[in-house]
Amino acid sequence: MVSKKWLKVVKRLHQKKYRNEESLFFVEGIKTVKELLATQLPLEKLLVTQEHRDAFNTYEFDIISKEDLAKISALRTPPGVLAVFQMPFKTEVEEKGWIVALDDVRDPGNLGTIIRLCDWFGVTQLVCSQATVDCYNPKVLQATMGSIARIAITYLDLPNFLSQTKATVYGAFMKGDVVYQKELPASGILVMGNEANGVSESVAKHITQKISIPQFGKATAESLNVATATAILLNEIRRG
Repeated sequence: MVSKKWLKVVKRLHQKKYRNEESLFFVEGIKTVKELLATQLPLEKLLVTQEHRDAFNTYEFDIISKEDLAKISALRTPPGVLAVFQMPFKTEVEEKGWIVALDDVRDPGNLGTIIRLCDWFGVTQLVCSQATVDCYNPKVLQATMGSIARIAITYLDLPNFLSQTKATVYGAFMKGDVVYQKELPASGILVMGNEANGVSESVAKHITQKISIPQFGKATAESLNVATATAILLNEIRRG
């Protein structure tokens, strides 16, 4: 059975402060946990309820009761499997291919979806401003469906990074060149802005080219969701 120590550890990992201190994070659900077990991420602890033990019989795990799992889970209905992993080592941003940059994206669901999109479209590097939601937030991880292990994510001073890059920097704006009419290169940086305010002024001054997604319907929708816009733009990038 799981020790009280590990119940306390997981409970603390709900907070960003302790995740960073311990360099640990946790994920839940059979599919997501199995996705990460198949990667190079070091496993610290695997907790499984009795009914799911056969699904993980090739791994070393501790049995946890449904009652204890409910106390430490980030979900209203715990899926019966929780794993604690070590965070990957931080690496320098490698400026090759396409990079997605996020300017203060705050919604966990949006970030998780964007991580999945990067995985789908073969973008292996994601850079985030310091105010962007933590990628190890349990809600973000739930939305990534395991893609977190395949994307190198770096938090940095975004204006400073963009001021030093040699790559062409494209920014998503309401008013910009229509993306369908652009010839997009084989590499570059795609900047996506905050859900409410778009790309900040401090970042916008480092944008090389402003691009937009044209609106075909009635002008009643103010803007696209940032994750939806990212999907459309990455699709256009890969079409070229």
